[in-house]
Amino acid sequence: MKIHVNQIPAGGLHLEGEEEGDILGLQAEGIRCAGPVRYCVDAGLSDGGLFVTGALDAAVELECVSCLQRFTYPVHVGDFAVQIELGSRELIDLTENVREDMVLALPPHPHCNWDGKNSCPGVRSMASPTRGARAEAGEENPWKTLDKLAKPKD
Repeated sequence: MKIHVNQIPAGGLHLEGEEEGDILGLQAEGIRCAGPVRYCVDAGLSDGGLFVTGALDAAVELECVSCLQRFTYPVHVGDFAVQIELGSRELIDLTENVREDMVLALPPHPHCNWDGKNSCPGVRSMASPTRGARAEAGEENPWKTLDKLAKPKD
């Protein structure tokens, strides 16, 4: 995403559009951009610098760390912000800044059930047995032992 500094009016400039997904440079195994990178930003000039704030969105195809299935994950950066010293430059390229914020918004351990709508076959139930199941198995309730400690002895 490039901004021409001379085209920014005194009141600032609102920009909306999209860039090709390959600007994110996602070349790791199990990850690729599944569409364009959309942006909705405001740009302005202040004391010899350019500031840009807004939101970024993209769809990224990831690989689930549990079941290895591929799924699409929506990446959203709602608080994109950058301040750049201008010097004598007339054209500012924000590609690196966009890439950095989008990559940092990716989940570190992606799961295909991220939205709660899917059921990942690789995730085992980590739920503990219910009290009823423990009682049926003949296990003593661990809280009873603690209750004995809390009661004062006469």
